[in-house]
Amino acid sequence: MTKSAHPALLPAGLTDILPPEAELEARSTESLMSTFAAWGYSRVKPPLIEFEDTLMSGSGAATADQSFRLMDPISQRMMAVRADMTIQIARIATSRFLDAPRPLRLSYAGQVLRVRGSMLRPERQFGQAGVELIGSTSPTADAEVILLAYQALKNLGIESISIDLGIPTLVTDLCRHLGIEDGDEISALRTALNQKDAAAIATLDDAAAGVFGSLLKAVGPASTALAVLRDLSLTDAAQQTFDHLASVINHVNKRAKDVTLTIDPVEIRGYEYHSGVTFTLFSPAVRGELGRGGRYDISAKDAPGEQATGVTLFIDTILRSLPAPKASKIIYAPVETDKAQIVLLREEGWVVVEALNNVEDPAPTACKLGCTHLLTQGKTEEL
Repeated sequence: MTKSAHPALLPAGLTDILPPEAELEARSTESLMSTFAAWGYSRVKPPLIEFEDTLMSGSGAATADQSFRLMDPISQRMMAVRADMTIQIARIATSRFLDAPRPLRLSYAGQVLRVRGSMLRPERQFGQAGVELIGSTSPTADAEVILLAYQALKNLGIESISIDLGIPTLVTDLCRHLGIEDGDEISALRTALNQKDAAAIATLDDAAAGVFGSLLKAVGPASTALAVLRDLSLTDAAQQTFDHLASVINHVNKRAKDVTLTIDPVEIRGYEYHSGVTFTLFSPAVRGELGRGGRYDISAKDAPGEQATGVTLFIDTILRSLPAPKASKIIYAPVETDKAQIVLLREEGWVVVEALNNVEDPAPTACKLGCTHLLTQGKTEEL
């Protein structure tokens, strides 16, 4: 006979979020959304599940191996559970808001589900919150999204935020320029670059070793990296992207003088569908990414393609980086307490737990329920 699992046992990567973390998650998410709204981003709420061919078309193909699939019993078509929300916002922009004025600013928050976790994020279900700025090719659009993410995190109390910028198309442009076309050779090159393996890069022919060796030297503080990249002989496309990056950094530095900016021009992991400047947000208080974003192309069947830039913030990582929440003032109100006083206390910020039954000594009950104070004859007593 098969033994039933304990009711508290959940599948790997899934967990119950309990007090006070559940409340902290809700408040943090709404704080992020309030900041997004203050910058002019309108909130949308896409469904948890969509038709597979819609959710995984175009840039959505990058999430195909992370998506759960199931059959829709009504349409008999395959559906998929979203593994990322960015693709859904792009779909909304090119369908529901096809004729809306550009640039279009949208925000979102919700849960995503993935087939497997990673070493840095073993959770398979977690919250995302983010924004998409659609229809602008200007560097100021990229800068706005970076600054918005930075400010939203600071509003939560996260300090010492660093932002690592990248150009995931740069390696592809340089490979094409240098005549590197063999798939295995390109794959080995990307592995060496991702691992920052200077010895492997040195084994390439002189031209490639020189260019990609210089790229590795450009990994680091933005000011140093820009100087190295500026001295490289870049293709027209790569030069245009570099100029865009330099302009973005200039705009960010003017508005956020205390932010730490770094550049990794060879990093492409996690940016499979991006086509321009990308960025990742970190905090020394926590391991892993607070969020990531960048520029990408979107298109609709009946409309020309357009560019967008956006950011996704990861709620689970954000919660781990926040300072410990202040303990709530919780007061126990016996049955005979005046109801008007209870209303007033709640308006003043107290958490009021009302007694359901008369007891001779309410203090032990109040302590057992986690209360910090007790109302006695209308007066507040600390427990």
